[in-house]
Amino acid sequence: MKSAMERISESRKSGTNVAPGPRGLPLLGSSLSVQRDTLGFFDAARTYGDIYRFKLLSPVGILTVHVLSRPEYVRHVLRDHQANYRKSGAYDRLSAVIGNGLLTSEGDFWRRQRRLAQPAFHRSRLALLGKTMTAATEEMLAQRWEAAARAGTPLDLAEEMTRLTLTIVGRTMLSTDLADRSSEVGQAVRYLLEYTDRRIKAVAVLPESVPTPRNRRFRRSLKILDDLVYTLIDERRGQGEDRGDLLSMLAAARDEETGEAMSERQLRDELMTILIAGHETTAAALSWAWYLLSKHPEVARTMTAELDSVLGGRPPTFDDLPSLPYTGMVFKETLRLYPPGWMIARIAREYDEIGGYAIPKGSRVAVSPYVVHRNPALWENPEGFDPERFAPGRATGRPDYAYFPFGGGPRKCIGGNFATMEATLVLATVAQRYLPELVPGFRVRPEAAISLRPKDGLPMILRSVRTPSRS
Repeated sequence: MKSAMERISESRKSGTNVAPGPRGLPLLGSSLSVQRDTLGFFDAARTYGDIYRFKLLSPVGILTVHVLSRPEYVRHVLRDHQANYRKSGAYDRLSAVIGNGLLTSEGDFWRRQRRLAQPAFHRSRLALLGKTMTAATEEMLAQRWEAAARAGTPLDLAEEMTRLTLTIVGRTMLSTDLADRSSEVGQAVRYLLEYTDRRIKAVAVLPESVPTPRNRRFRRSLKILDDLVYTLIDERRGQGEDRGDLLSMLAAARDEETGEAMSERQLRDELMTILIAGHETTAAALSWAWYLLSKHPEVARTMTAELDSVLGGRPPTFDDLPSLPYTGMVFKETLRLYPPGWMIARIAREYDEIGGYAIPKGSRVAVSPYVVHRNPALWENPEGFDPERFAPGRATGRPDYAYFPFGGGPRKCIGGNFATMEATLVLATVAQRYLPELVPGFRVRPEAAISLRPKDGLPMILRSVRTPSRS
């Protein structure tokens, strides 16, 4: 078998090249540019071509990063040759929070955990959860939104969507009502993600054991979530009750070979993953949906007309979703422009070649839905908000992996269908009553952290929508 160096030498002789890219600074590479304007850097760097490379200084040394923006290259990494690309070191940082759960684990362990969790996201199971999602949304409207609308008081829609999706994931996946603790838990999650993102981007970090103010707050925030999750595990195992949720499924699961149940730590890691990832990304996507609808009133009018025609003022259900295609297209187009999982990073296990360029062993490979979704070679008017681009027939001829908001291949997000159903039901429930409008003069800036969120929140004023009376 040929060594990696022999293959690289042969590739160069056959015309394989080193990918172009920005030169950067000595030692630092492009680290400062990435930190100053992460989204701007990745979008501007596309001028180097469909594959470009740059250097980053990280706590583990100087990294070479290859960014791919052609759909077939994305498919190469995420599906066709996914065995050669393991999760990047950024996920090691995240594992300090969520442990070795579905998002961070690899290999046979990941495949086993994925099989155990998959039934919780089956279509038949999702159909039973629609009423819970709609009920939580209506509670939000009655408890806070009605008073805010009457008073004309702005609400931070990013905060409201975080509170709502946390309540929904608690009730549907854990059979637990987190509404009363949503502020405490939400703040803990937000700090843990901010802390992790800061450590991912830093060129040097202190160990978490060093008692700096940030590290102490990290431990306090993590303890809040750990106490919650371990309490849920103890209660469920003590009761021995199967509630048909993800927690029950995982607690009752047994290893096919040994017959052993998951350890308490394994359960903790999976529940922490679903608790954080299961609400953070959907909240971000819904926030962007309200922002885009506020900026495009003609789209909002078309969507509310569909809701009036189909629902007539009643709450939406799972069975209504096929009859609400435009509302679904609004969410799809939101995910195109502002995919919460804006970057997917991998490390090449062995030497590879993509598009005539060498991908050395150990180099980082990044595929960005944000960049690909805005590629003018793939999308007409790529910066525009046009839900109709997802209408039947419009997608004909669109390359596979031109659109991949939930990733792709074997590791495609297990909760993609859950999130899509949840978001569509939330949009349909809220938009029959209110269409939020951005506070005049407020500048919305996207923040490319672990997820893509509005950087300084999303203050919006609730405008009432006249709908037919409920039956």
